[in-house]
Amino acid sequence: MSDLNVSVVSLRVHPVKSCAGVEVTSSLLVETGLEFDRAWMVVDTTGGFVTQRGQPRLALVQVTLRHADVVLRAPGMLALHLAIDTVEEPVRVTLWDESLAAYDMGALAAQWFSDFIGTPLRLVRFDPEQRRLSNRRWTGDIEAENAFADGYPILVTSTASLAEVNRRLALAGQAPVTMARFRPNLVLNGLDAHGEDHLDEVAFDTPEGVIRLKLVKPCPRCPIPDIDPATAERGHAVGDVLAAYRADARLEGALTFGMNAVIVEGIERALRVGMSGGATYRFD
Repeated sequence: MSDLNVSVVSLRVHPVKSCAGVEVTSSLLVETGLEFDRAWMVVDTTGGFVTQRGQPRLALVQVTLRHADVVLRAPGMLALHLAIDTVEEPVRVTLWDESLAAYDMGALAAQWFSDFIGTPLRLVRFDPEQRRLSNRRWTGDIEAENAFADGYPILVTSTASLAEVNRRLALAGQAPVTMARFRPNLVLNGLDAHGEDHLDEVAFDTPEGVIRLKLVKPCPRCPIPDIDPATAERGHAVGDVLAAYRADARLEGALTFGMNAVIVEGIERALRVGMSGGATYRFD
């Protein structure tokens, strides 16, 4: 029996790590989270991962997911088409302190990103044979797989949490921001502000069977929420607001927004916008 009812307001897939996300009406759950989420990643000439933290113009790369390809567009650039079923030679890349197997996406994609960002870059795709697991300190007995996400397969936020941030921004004389700043996968309605902090599991019934997600770790926020996704300009208003009330003792005072989640049940089943489900509270 659930403690409260929730509903799916928004589903967001970020095919290329740190580029713009895509709102979808439904998404298949795979071992690493939503299908195609963080399946591709931009790297430098040493294979090190590149994000908006160092290259904020990545925010301007818009992504369209189609049946057979992914289309990337950016200001002043011709569209880049990436065939979903095509990769080139295997390579090793680095994400945080992990060396990972990946596939290079070829010279055209490399030139496209290099030209747009203004420094030599390449694009790679995650090797699905690589098992990259979340930190068992937080997931316990669950072996949660990831593609190129920072560390967990699904990020859950709520409409009420964004509303509270915007309320505080208004009090500070700042403009409101959209959820795109926080780059979640699953946005819920039916919670109080930051109510996701206190949830244990959320569950949804689908025609294929139940989906159960366990919320395991608060998401510490880097400077990316202060990068305007429409202009790639850096600011500080969001960070200032979070600093005033979101220092999280569970993460030694890190500023958090949203919860990282893992899949308990439901791989190869689809989440859909508008579906209702139940959530249970965590008692710790």
